[in-house]
Amino acid sequence: MFKKVWEDYKVLLRSIPASTVTLFIVSVIMMNLLANKELISLPWLALDCGFAVSWVSFLCMDMVCKRFGARASIMVSVMALGVNLAVSLVFWLLTLTPGMWGAYYDTGLAEVNDALNATIGGTWYVVLGSSCAMLASSVVNSLLNQAIGRLEHKNTFGAFALRSYVSTGIAQFVDNLVFAIIVSHTFFGWTWLQVLTCSLTGAVAELLCEVFLSPVGYRVVRGWERENVGALYLQRRAAETGAGAEAAEVQQ
Repeated sequence: MFKKVWEDYKVLLRSIPASTVTLFIVSVIMMNLLANKELISLPWLALDCGFAVSWVSFLCMDMVCKRFGARASIMVSVMALGVNLAVSLVFWLLTLTPGMWGAYYDTGLAEVNDALNATIGGTWYVVLGSSCAMLASSVVNSLLNQAIGRLEHKNTFGAFALRSYVSTGIAQFVDNLVFAIIVSHTFFGWTWLQVLTCSLTGAVAELLCEVFLSPVGYRVVRGWERENVGALYLQRRAAETGAGAEAAEVQQ
């Protein structure tokens, strides 16, 4: 089982353009680091600075799902989550070293160094919450995206937008909700009304960001299709599933 998954990963990563995988992983790392600073804090809307890049990861998932299927999108998401956890571990270990951050020499305040260590090192429950949220939302986004794609057989921007916007909107709500339950409600004392309201309004705000650049994502995927990018992985999946529904869907 492990050997098959490993082989699938090797073929998949040779098939998806490296720029897309890189952008996906970098956006995941950035949004988790930037989540340490709030952007908007209202009773009905709470956004951290990770909001600025969180939509990028969902657009990348939608692009991968359109061409390679839900399984591939989930696999790349799990890999990005693993890389982010590894980066978080490295950050935490390096904050334990006795050296000073550059900002300390500008201010001469030890509190500045301690604050940077706390920010870069992260808090265990924030890392746990963000990891669970990302895993849940990536599964929801990928499965919904593919399910809608099977109902809408046109290979147009309208069809791409429909599957992307619906799946991303719901998945973003799931992402915000899981994080709010694990972190905000449990550790920050949010009420359930705040949890639900902020999860919904945050999802709408994040979806609007993806809507703005979704035409770019669609053009990139159409380029993949014209150039037959990822043919090796698609052929492998077709052979494994007997040229089943997923293999047929992703080549549309």
